[in-house]
Amino acid sequence: MLPGAGPSLSQGVRVIRHLVLFKLNEGVQRDQPRVVAGVEGFRALPGQIDELRSWECAWNITDRPIAYDFAINSAVDDTDALKRYLEHPAHQAAVAPWREFATWVIADYEF
Repeated sequence: MLPGAGPSLSQGVRVIRHLVLFKLNEGVQRDQPRVVAGVEGFRALPGQIDELRSWECAWNITDRPIAYDFAINSAVDDTDALKRYLEHPAHQAAVAPWREFATWVIADYEF
C-alpha cells in the first residue's frame, strides 16, 4: 500500500474528504459562549446530515504561530453528496455564527 493510502483507496472506493481549518478573530477566545455554541452546532451535525460518512471536529492542541484554532475533518461519498451537505439547512445554521468570530480555509479532495 502507498504511504498515506487508507483502506478506501486500496479497495478502489473513492470518497471526498472535506477539511476546514478555522482561525478565531483577534480577541476571540474559545471559551466565549458564542464560540462554545458554535462548536456544539458543529458537533451535532453527524446526527442531522445523512451525507456525512465520517466526521471529526476538535480544537488545535499546539501553540504555533502558523496554526489554526479549530478543525473539521469529514468525508462524503461524492461531489453530489458534498453539495447536498454544504447546502443542508443544518450545515448552514451551524456555520452561520462562525462568520461573526472566525475566518477559515477549506480543502476538498478525493481519496
